[in-house]
Amino acid sequence: MVNCIVKNWQGENVGEATLELKVAREENASHIVHRALVRQMNNARQGTASSKTRAEVRGGGRKPWRQKGTGRARAGSIRSPLWRGGGVIFGPKPKDFSVKMNRKERRLALRTAFTSRAEDLIVVENFAEQLARPKTKEVVTALARWGVEAEAKVLLIVTEIDENVYLSVRNLSNLKLLKATNLNIYDILEANKIVATTDALEQIQEVYRD
Repeated sequence: MVNCIVKNWQGENVGEATLELKVAREENASHIVHRALVRQMNNARQGTASSKTRAEVRGGGRKPWRQKGTGRARAGSIRSPLWRGGGVIFGPKPKDFSVKMNRKERRLALRTAFTSRAEDLIVVENFAEQLARPKTKEVVTALARWGVEAEAKVLLIVTEIDENVYLSVRNLSNLKLLKATNLNIYDILEANKIVATTDALEQIQEVYRD
């Protein structure tokens, strides 16, 4: 169990929240998190890269010159891989890179990764009502009050994506907005700081508890 200080919109400490998730054993934690990360990155690959072999390149049906008597090296096709414009030897072909992993293992890896970032977790009160209209500058100022450095990569977790919040943060290249039900291991590990609302933290513990 991890205790987290809750901050309000002004950056003041207003209470405490607890984070309690079932995580992997210490000796297996890094292995299962690594497997889940590799799975997500592999599954994101399109696998559509394709090159043509000498059989697929257009042309090259006629022997360019006779076998003997010219003094040149023998050649059977102008589409040989040795020629400019020829086919590709062992080039890429469409491939499925997806990796399978049990659902229980994936969720265990996600809980383990999230708990491991407890030191970088900042819990704040729900602040959607503080934004009467979309204002990026106000969000940037609030992040600074919460102790987030200007250049840090931030993962902002909420229960529901409010329109004003979305419009306020969409131009921030170093901030990613996610719903608590859509967490993924890559974003959790990539962020320098994780900012979660109190409701989002409760929802995470409810949705991912086992």
